[in-house]
Amino acid sequence: MKQAIPEKEYVQHLLADLEFDAKQVQDRQVNTIFIGGGTPSLLSADALSTLLTGVKQRVNLAPDAEITLEANPGTVESQKFSDFSHAGVNRISIGVQSFQPEKLLALGRIHNDSQALNAAQFARNAGLNSFNLDLMHGLPNQSIEDALSDLQTAILQRPPHLSWYQLTIEPNTQFHSKPPTLPDDDILWDIQEQGQVLLDAAGYKQYEISAYSLPGQQCQHNLNYWRFGDYLGIGCGAHSKISDPATGKITRTEKVKHPRGYMDLSKDYAYKSWQVPPEDIPFEFFMNRLRLLEACPKQDYEMLTGQPLSKALQQNLQIALHKGLISETQDAWQLTLLGKRYLNTLLETLV
Repeated sequence: MKQAIPEKEYVQHLLADLEFDAKQVQDRQVNTIFIGGGTPSLLSADALSTLLTGVKQRVNLAPDAEITLEANPGTVESQKFSDFSHAGVNRISIGVQSFQPEKLLALGRIHNDSQALNAAQFARNAGLNSFNLDLMHGLPNQSIEDALSDLQTAILQRPPHLSWYQLTIEPNTQFHSKPPTLPDDDILWDIQEQGQVLLDAAGYKQYEISAYSLPGQQCQHNLNYWRFGDYLGIGCGAHSKISDPATGKITRTEKVKHPRGYMDLSKDYAYKSWQVPPEDIPFEFFMNRLRLLEACPKQDYEMLTGQPLSKALQQNLQIALHKGLISETQDAWQLTLLGKRYLNTLLETLV
């Protein structure tokens, strides 16, 4: 049996980690907090309150900051969501993945369909500013009808935000070692097209490759991420991206992954830290920015990468333009419908 992480001790380590790293953001205003990774909804409301109070003491947190907590439907009840809200959380992201018992079993989820529906109801009644449902499609042996049924069930819960994304097989997972039978590309595209019709009809607008929201309910944390903004990560396995406006250098940091190692006072919280090579920055910018459906102002490229647009990259952008993967105006680039479908091809073109 795995030993539980001591809650109070871990929160104090999180704040010590932030104390050390806060100098990197100096007096910059922090507009979003995202408490994710693992199952943070296992934390008590008291622990979250201590954490958020400590954060406010160490950084310049905006008064109207978006504060999101990831939650597993199998670890929450109505009172706990209400307590999270009182602790300072104003947005919950619920990892539903599917509403179908056999699909949840195949994914190894600890919750069932009833718990998923209850979690959505709890979030709706908890006094939050917003909540999100995380939903997957392209699951093992999933038909178009199964995928659309899941999506319709999610829409009926009226979440202000929906993350609807295709299952990908990650290394070092059970599916990677024993690959399941997944829907073919034609079925996946049919799911995407027909699902888009359902979402549009229900008032959900797509603003990112796998994110949809009701008007004014986009996830601000994710928007910052995809717009190539900076973020400071604290906690086990957390990642940071911090730009230095004076030098144009971008530093990425990865924290120790295992809780025991992370809380070892004889070691640093950071596992590794490195400067992004200048030649990698253009691709990183477009890999993030072109996931958004909004136009990308050309001035953002030089402002956020610290580099002028190279001749080679200009040529590659022209190739993408001729292929119909992006459109262009005098001031901006924008992903096209074709580019949305073939995003990997677009990124390969830019490389």
